Parts: sequence; C-alpha cells; structure tokens
Amino acid sequence: MTVVNAPRMHIIETYFECCGFDHTFLQGGTSVYLWNLSRTFAARGHRVSIVTPAHGRLDDLRRRYEVEDLPYEDAYTLPVVLDPRVWQGFGAQADLALRTTAHRIRLEGVDLYFLSNDYLDRLPDTFYPPYSAKGRDLVFFKPLVFQVDSVRFLRTWFAGEKAVVHAHEPYYHYLLPAALRGDPEKLVVSNVQSNMPIAKKVYAPEVERLFELLGVDVGLPGPDPEPDVPAAVVQYQQLTHLHYTYPPDHVAVYELTAEHADLIDFLSPGQLDFYAGFRDTPFELLFQRLPIAATVRRNAHKMFVGGCAISDRWLSWDPAGVDRAEVLGGLGLDPALPTFFHNARYAVHHKGQVELMRAVDRVLGEGLKANFVIRCISGNGIDDPFFHEVAARHPARLHFEWERVPEERVFACAAACDFALFPSKFEMDTFLIAQGEAMAVGAVPIATDQRGMEHFRHADGPETATGYAVNRSFAEDDELLTAALADRIRQAAALWTDDPGRYRELSGRAAAVARAFTWDHCADLHLAAFTRLWEGRAAAPATELALRHGWFDLLDDDRGTTAAAVEHGDIEAYERRAPFDADAALRMFRAAWRRADFAACERVLGRLPGAVPEEETARLRRRSRVLPDGRLEYRLPHAERVEVVEARRGSARALPDVRTLERTGPGTFVGEAPHADGLLLLTLSSGRVTWDEVRHG
Repeated sequence: MTVVNAPRMHIIETYFECCGFDHTFLQGGTSVYLWNLSRTFAARGHRVSIVTPAHGRLDDLRRRYEVEDLPYEDAYTLPVVLDPRVWQGFGAQADLALRTTAHRIRLEGVDLYFLSNDYLDRLPDTFYPPYSAKGRDLVFFKPLVFQVDSVRFLRTWFAGEKAVVHAHEPYYHYLLPAALRGDPEKLVVSNVQSNMPIAKKVYAPEVERLFELLGVDVGLPGPDPEPDVPAAVVQYQQLTHLHYTYPPDHVAVYELTAEHADLIDFLSPGQLDFYAGFRDTPFELLFQRLPIAATVRRNAHKMFVGGCAISDRWLSWDPAGVDRAEVLGGLGLDPALPTFFHNARYAVHHKGQVELMRAVDRVLGEGLKANFVIRCISGNGIDDPFFHEVAARHPARLHFEWERVPEERVFACAAACDFALFPSKFEMDTFLIAQGEAMAVGAVPIATDQRGMEHFRHADGPETATGYAVNRSFAEDDELLTAALADRIRQAAALWTDDPGRYRELSGRAAAVARAFTWDHCADLHLAAFTRLWEGRAAAPATELALRHGWFDLLDDDRGTTAAAVEHGDIEAYERRAPFDADAALRMFRAAWRRADFAACERVLGRLPGAVPEEETARLRRRSRVLPDGRLEYRLPHAERVEVVEARRGSARALPDVRTLERTGPGTFVGEAPHADGLLLLTLSSGRVTWDEVRHG
C-alpha cells in the first residue's frame, strides 16, 4: 500500500531521545524508529522536523555535523510542584530558572532541532535520569523540562504553520496534546511505544501548575473511585507489571494524551488490541472497573496502527554470505547440530530469560544434541549466578554472552542459527524488532503467543505458521513457560533432523513474513492516517476492534453480530440481533465455560436453565469443594495451574500471599483452602489467566 495523492505535510517528530542518526548518541530503540521513519517521510517529499534535547552533546555534534545556532532564546522559570510524600526535605515547589536555546542540523532532508539549557544538558552519557533520582535529585525532572520546552518551542518557532506533531511515549509528552489543542494548525498524534502500565500516574498538582504556566484550560479528572473488586485482585497486580495503585491526588498520563490527542498510534495490531482491553490477563477484571477503561472506549476512534519495521541495513545484508561453520565453530559449537538463538537486553521478567535458561539447561541435561547462542545484553554484566552456572555446565553446547558487539556480528550469529527463542513475558513487547531480524535471515521462531508479537505469525495454524508458540506468561519464574519452552525446543530439534523439507518451508515463510516489515510500509500506514487527519476526515472505531472487546454500545445494531455477543456472554447484545433461544443459550454457556467466565455461565442459567444439560450445570456448580480434611479440591479440565491469592493487610501496593495448589491429575488441583476473602487465579491451557471464587459443596 503506497499512499498516492497525499498532500505535502509538515511532520514534526518529538521525543526525549531522537538521536538514531548517529550510533554514538544512541540509547534506545525508539530513537532508531524515529530516525528511520523521519528519513522515509522526507524521501516521500514531506517536510520533516525533529525536536529533541541536546543532552549536553552539542560539542560532539559540531565535530561531525554542521550545527546552526538559531535565533531562539527562551528564558523563564519552570515551577515544579513536588509531592511531599516523595520529595521529603525539599520545598513544596522547585522553581527552575531556565534559558533555552535551539540548534539545527539538516541531514538527509530532515531538520533536527536540539534544545539546550542547564537541565536538558545534564546526563550526557545516559540521557535518561535514573529512577533512583526520584525524591533525591531534581535531575529526575529532566524529561518534564523537555516537555515544557518542546511545547514553548513548537508554539514559537512553528507559529502559524500547519503541522502534524507526532509525539512518542505518553509518559514523555503527557502535557503536549492538551497544550496544543488550542492551536487549530497543530494536529497531535500520540504514539504508544511501550506497554507501560496504562494507568501510570503523575502528581496532579504538578500537572495543574504546568498547565497554568502554559495557559492550558483543561480540568483534570477527579480521583478514581474505589474499584469494585476484591483486595486480592488489586494487590496481585504488583506481580503482573501491568498496574500499580496511586494516591488519589494523581492523574493517569494516558488519559491526558488519549483525551486531547487527535490520533493514537500503535506499533502493531496486537499491541493496540492488548492496550484496548488487557484480555485474558490477571489485570482484565480490574481494568474493566477503572475509569481508564472508559477513556479507552471513548477514544477508540482515534486508535490506529502505524507499525514498525526492520532496518533497511539489516534487510540489505545477505544471510547466504554467512559462513555457518566459521561462525559457530568460532563460538566453540558444532555446526552440524541444530542451533537456537536468543538476542535481547538482559531483562529477566520482560524477556523470559530465567525460564529460557532453565529450559536450555533441562534439554541439554537430557542429552539433546543442539547448540544455543544466548545473548543477554548488559553493560554491567549478568548478576544472576544461575546464568553462569548453566553456561559452565554445557560449554560445548551453549555460548553465552552479554557484551555489545557490532551489528554485523549479531547478523552473522542470527544467520548461522536455525531457530530463534523469544519467550517474552508480561506482554511488554510491542513489536519486537529482534525477533523480526532473526526471522528475516531464516531463523524459525519459538516465541510467546503475545498480542504484541502476533504479526510474526508463529502462533498461526499449520498452514500459515512461521514457527512455534508458547503461551503467554504473567508469572515470575514460571514453570509452565519453562516446560513449554523445553517441549518446543525438543520438537524443533527433531524437525530439523527428521524433516528438513518442513524446516525449510517454515524458514522460508518466516523470512518472507519478517521482510514485509519495511520502513516504506510503516510510512504508508502513518501517511494514510496523517492524510485523513490533515484533510479533516472523521475517524470511527474499527468494527472488528469493537466486536472483539464487546463495545456493542459503540456500534450500530447492524454492525453487531450474534457470534461476538456469544463470545462475550452478552445476552442483551445478542437480543438486539436475534431471539435468545435455547441453542443460543447453550452456545453462550459453553463459550463462557471455555474461558472460565463463570459469571456469564450463571447469567445464562438464570435466563434459560433448561437449555444446558444437567451434567454441564453440575460440572459448573461442583468445580470446587472443601474435602473432609479441610483442604480445597478444584476441578476444571482446561486449567493448567490454580493459585490461591489472599490479600495482606496494608496498602494496595502490598504484595499478597500466593500459593499454588498441587496438580494431582489432569484438571484436578488440591491444597490448603483460602480464607474467606481469598480468590483463585486460574491459568488455562489456552494461556488465558482469570479469577474465580471458591465454591463450597
């Protein structure tokens, strides 16, 4: 899809780090994304500007580029209201005296604007303030300084110019959409780069004071009401990495961006889908009862997929030119064996690396004839001795490294391998370029069935799959994930040895799928959305998205379907399309049973009890019982794990008590019964995680 007849637009990219044009400045993947996308926009004939901090590196830039000092100077005092619970020993407000200058580099058709002042020039090596600075050092507010500076610069330097302002990561631009909403010439697109907790909040008095400084007349939402869920559900979220509870005087940054931006941009269809409802996760129940869920529905028409891509450089290299024997032999491995590859930063909870190393240790300990090249990138080394112990146990089969190396060497390693391992967890990945890179050179993926990675099609059916999938994981040190990984590794090694034709088919399909993710394609997706916005064409929520999340109130009746109503257990939505008869009731009951939505099962029985066979009703009602010895027995054929979760006294951020029931047989679990307010957390064979209460009898 190439966008034709698109108007020539001015596109302004803005983010805290936009230095992907120079590898010596590079800190994170967002920077690479921004530079590649900006270059492609410029190549299509659009005017492109980038606004970012100088990070104290102007002298470095001057040595390599022609830097133009612009006639721009903005001297003002930035008032930062401090949360006294965090900033103990500081005053109620920090007044930062700033003098901001602007500097420009013109490169490959892109104008790069660097803002410089006392705060923006701090941390020239790392750019980002460490989290440890919070409550201790005002450098923590460097990103906030950039937010205000970028708004003031955009208003002044580009005054009166029509432009699409493409801002990245809500935490780094939550002031900007509201601050520019009064300018009819500035169209704001908020890009969600990572799956930060959707209800991540900041101190509301801070926001109010900065809106006052910027002349923004926007009221902030009031405190969230107490969610109508058991305390165990709230406390458990500390273990999911999906949600944290904040004091009532805080405001959600995603709410500020979603409500006031003109469009909301996501990196993949799966990421958008995940962020819309958190389906099948331990957070789903709580999310549905938080005000942020209403914010998502209210702004669903703004959501679109702009996509992401694999670098042109990586795609231009020829994997056939890599000498497998030389690469693997150089690592001390046997080139005649099937070889598995992992390449990610060292982030054990995010990347599933504990489970990965446990699975590798398990299969090699069993005698599997295979190689593993494991890269867990860390500038400070690997602090977990277990990783080193595994590597020491299997020196001829496992090459383990953590150093940063030239991209050409990573490419060679990937091209010399046969399979790629990406067991990411907690749905933190939004596109996962590293998996795409490995697939692009023919590595068959073994990866988590996360929504943010589903575009790589490793979880497809046999006719279109590119590899193997393991279920999503929302647990730390997850034995289910370890066992599934070990099983897939065994299957993959057997395929490589016993069915080379099928392996070549998967490898070719993986490469073809990954190589479709180009920056040209990504630019097409963005320009289509930007053009609609530029021309003032109204957007509407996608029917498919609304049906998937049960937002029947956003759809005309003729766009609703009985199938979607059955899937969501929504009797009222079904009846808007057809009579709710015995057949519909049975289908709805069984669909609810499969996803362990027992409340929906009970609603069906309350409406048409005779529609469901007695044995199925009995199975529902007798799924849990207390045994004569006082222990709990729980039966659910499609459950893989059942955990008891009990809240502890204290705040919502206290960690709950969690214990796993013993699996005594397929679908049967026994263990100490929970207290009266305890809940059960179910992990189903489908990968869905959901809640249940204890039923007696």
